[in-house]
Amino acid sequence: MSSVSIHNGISINYQDEGDKKAPAIILIMGLGAQMTLWPDELFYGLADAGYRVIRFDNRDAGLSTQLEHYGKPSLIKSWLSTRLPLRAKAPYTLEEMAEDTLALMKALKVKRAHLVGASMGGMIAQLIAAKQKKKVLSLTSIMSTSSALKLTHSNLKVFVQLAGMRPSKTNRDAAINYNIRLNQLIGSPGYPQDERTLKRQAIETVDRAYNPHGFQRQLAAMAASGSRQNLMAKVKAPTLVIHGAADPIIPSQEGEKTAQQIRKSKLKIVPGMGHNFPPELTPKLIKWISKHVRKSEAKRAKKLAQKAQKPDWGKEPLQ
Repeated sequence: MSSVSIHNGISINYQDEGDKKAPAIILIMGLGAQMTLWPDELFYGLADAGYRVIRFDNRDAGLSTQLEHYGKPSLIKSWLSTRLPLRAKAPYTLEEMAEDTLALMKALKVKRAHLVGASMGGMIAQLIAAKQKKKVLSLTSIMSTSSALKLTHSNLKVFVQLAGMRPSKTNRDAAINYNIRLNQLIGSPGYPQDERTLKRQAIETVDRAYNPHGFQRQLAAMAASGSRQNLMAKVKAPTLVIHGAADPIIPSQEGEKTAQQIRKSKLKIVPGMGHNFPPELTPKLIKWISKHVRKSEAKRAKKLAQKAQKPDWGKEPLQ
């Protein structure tokens, strides 16, 4: 793992594996999550499939720059802004986080990439695909939405439970226990993980980095950024939408809606999958993503070949 300074004093921690001459896949993680939440099996599996694969910590997560000078946004105000006609005041936006991704691509000399985003990362990937078309070879949006952040009956219940479980004091044991409960609440009911596994994952996550205020600033960015539905028609890259049928945070209907808004996109609703990456589904995710990327590459190669064969009548010599 390495770090690179990108812009505005922000340093991004990243991991870059696979053939550097191969097509690049960039994995963009979600709210408050570190890049290590992309399962190693998925990360290295895509690299083994013949791609250059890059995962990274977003600003305010993991080992990337923590923007503590912005303070601690109010979660209540952020949540209220999803239900009322107002925008929460946020230290930054999803658009700025999208700029981080583009700046990282530039720093790593990646001109174009296949973007794979999970949850908030899917929202960031959608923005880039809509506004920076030439930078995006394909889009895979996982457990995400094109809608504005909003509370539903189901996810409100989860958020209330999580709010009640948040440790009042920041210490290692409390953070680990909170992480375990979080993953029990948002995990996949069809692929439950035992508490020993969840505890091991929680320890690894907390010991690597822990910054709850960063989570709140990212949440404020999501609340302030609004809907992307009007942008989805601008997405021209081949798109795959993957969503869990049992997602308690972002209902599967949101994945269906996103797929409907992007022309010729493919949709996979996964039975039993919640808002996480259960190990049992990793082989399928590798298969789906690599197949999607491979088809996108083949389609691009065909277009380039057709363009090369097309006569340029404007440059024909005069007889």
